[in-house]
Amino acid sequence: MIYFTFDPRPDLKEDLLKSFPNEEFVFSRTVENTDLARAEIIVTYGEDLTEAHIATAKNLQWIMVASAGIEKMPNAAIAARGIPVTNVRGIHKVPMAESVLMHILAHYHSLPQIYQYETKHEWKRNLKQRELFGSTAVILGPGAIGGEIGRLLKGFNVTTIGCNRSGRDAAYMDKMVRFDELTSVLPAADIVVSVLPDTEETKHLMTAQHFDAMKDTALFMNFGRGSLVETNVLIEALTENKIGAAVCDVFETEPLPVDSPLWDLPNMTVSPHVSSHSSRYLERSFAIFKPNLEKWRSGNHEELENFVDLTLGY
Repeated sequence: MIYFTFDPRPDLKEDLLKSFPNEEFVFSRTVENTDLARAEIIVTYGEDLTEAHIATAKNLQWIMVASAGIEKMPNAAIAARGIPVTNVRGIHKVPMAESVLMHILAHYHSLPQIYQYETKHEWKRNLKQRELFGSTAVILGPGAIGGEIGRLLKGFNVTTIGCNRSGRDAAYMDKMVRFDELTSVLPAADIVVSVLPDTEETKHLMTAQHFDAMKDTALFMNFGRGSLVETNVLIEALTENKIGAAVCDVFETEPLPVDSPLWDLPNMTVSPHVSSHSSRYLERSFAIFKPNLEKWRSGNHEELENFVDLTLGY
């Protein structure tokens, strides 16, 4: 039995049932132990499973996560059982890259100010507008999402510098550095974008020293996980004008507390963790799940797409 801990759109469910007429599917908005005990495969967003659920799911053989992040899952309990986990890595690259580019262009061409003037019926032309053309961007995590951001930035003649733990080459990056070399490239960066996952290695990777190394006009963007930088470090960088501005879609505490100073900082844009949202999200997720299910039923378990290394967190 294949157990969904969420209820997909009717058209997607219908397509799934037609594609796999011999499978038993259970769709639920909550995790029910009765059904869970029978489940061979669980499809989840990765935020609703506990160690107790894994213990109850005696027949569980594979977990499909309809998300890229797995940091909220009981990974130790899953690993102890040797249960393989796959995710939908790569489906976020289009909406997230578009969102990042939107915020960059809005910042460079003063769209927030234009909108403010419009609401006041004010015809003002004293706007600080710059070209993105010819700038330099450092992209932390140049995988599927970071690579797509790099591809789009290339259309604006932006020099791209990728940063990951190994320093290995990545698509659409003009140069690559390791995490421990990040400080060396930050002085050249006009834009710093992180799409890194939440792992032991990336937790608080960005420090005050990194912001000290950046241009005071630089745009910092965090679209990966809020654990990348301590909140007080980001606030200090903005209030002391170590950088020009920041746009964050993720935060250490979510929802962002109503009394957080970040809401009111003039050089800060708060985005409520929506950059990956898309009307095609589940459509793309199922496009990965369906071929994987066919491989699973054919016995080709090792050929599943997007295996997750629970020890690394991605």
